[in-house]
Formats: sequence, structure tokens, C-alpha cells
Amino acid sequence: MKLLILGATGPTGRHLVDLAQRSGDSVTALVRNPATLGDLTEKVTPVTGDATSHRDIAAAAAGHDAIASALGRGNSVRADGLFTRASAAVTGAANEVGVSRLVWLSSFGVGETFGWSSTPQKVIYRTLLRSIYADKEIADDRIRSSGLDWTVVYPTRLTHGPAQGTYSVGDRLPMKGNPTISRADVAAFMHRAVHGSEWIHRSPVITD
Repeated sequence: MKLLILGATGPTGRHLVDLAQRSGDSVTALVRNPATLGDLTEKVTPVTGDATSHRDIAAAAAGHDAIASALGRGNSVRADGLFTRASAAVTGAANEVGVSRLVWLSSFGVGETFGWSSTPQKVIYRTLLRSIYADKEIADDRIRSSGLDWTVVYPTRLTHGPAQGTYSVGDRLPMKGNPTISRADVAAFMHRAVHGSEWIHRSPVITD
């Protein structure tokens, strides 16, 4: 598979790039600064560009089979429009160049998943993550109405732990406390999803 990855230099994106490369995919990574790919630079095709630019994404995505986005705001709790702008650019560019498959990383607690959250989760989502989650909700809705073969992934709180391979995934999962999932497991699920049809037009929730 020819796969374009956005957010490749982030902690989840790096796992995704590594998995895709090791599985034999032809990987293109759209990054602002290719040097930040480090040891992955020689294993992928780095393309310098902006994930919020329709033009940059269209140029990078042409001729690919799928796009996978692991874009994130790092340690910031301010959205600054990243997800709304990126979703507009990605959906527009994908439709323009004929790439129908899109796997997009969101967060549990965004949109209707907020109503499924536990009380401790709701407190965090309403306060600390309010800005980012509002931005992500607009982005997720745009992706679902894009006409693409989308999958929007909703992980619980992300950790830097190793992949366990025993996570739970479903259209809706019961929540207690503030559950977590490793970024490595999320990347593994995203890679599996982009290669299959099971999760097309679905919004899987994933947690340990």
C-alpha cells in the first residue's frame, strides 16, 4: 500500500510510520521539517509541507492508496484551529486527487462520545481539553460528511507505554474512571484499519 501519513513526527505518528514501513508499505510522510524524522528519514519518502494546506496535501497524496492522520497538539491544550483547518485541507485534497481512504485520529470525549464518558473523564473534557475537543468535533463532523471512506478513531487517554495488543475496540465501550491506551496500540489499530474495510464509515472507540 502507498500510504501518506500526517503527524508522522508526533509520538503516535512515529509508531505508525515504523509499523507501516516494517510491514512493507510505501510510506510518504508530510512534515514541516524532514530532519525531525530522525532515523526514519531514509526509510520513508519525506515531503516538506503543511498539514493544513490543501495544496501541500494534494501534492503529497497524489498516487497514494490511503491517508492516515495522527496529527496532535502535543502538550498544548489550545487547538489554534489545527484540526478544523487540517480536516478541510485533507478532505478537499483527497477528493481532488482521488484518494478515498482516510483514517483520522481523534480523541474519546469528542462529540457524541462525551455522553458515554465517565464522571472523571467529563471533568477533564469540560475544562482542560475544552478548546481542543471543540475544534476536533468540527473536524470529525467534516470528515464524516466528506464522501470519503473514512474511519475516525477515538482513543482514551494516551500513554507512552509499549504495545499490549490486548486492547478493546468497538463502536461504543463502557467507561469507568479514566482509562488509558498506549500510543503504540493506537498506531497498530490505525494501521490495521487502513488496510481493511471493517471500520469504513465507523467511529471506533479504543481503550486498554
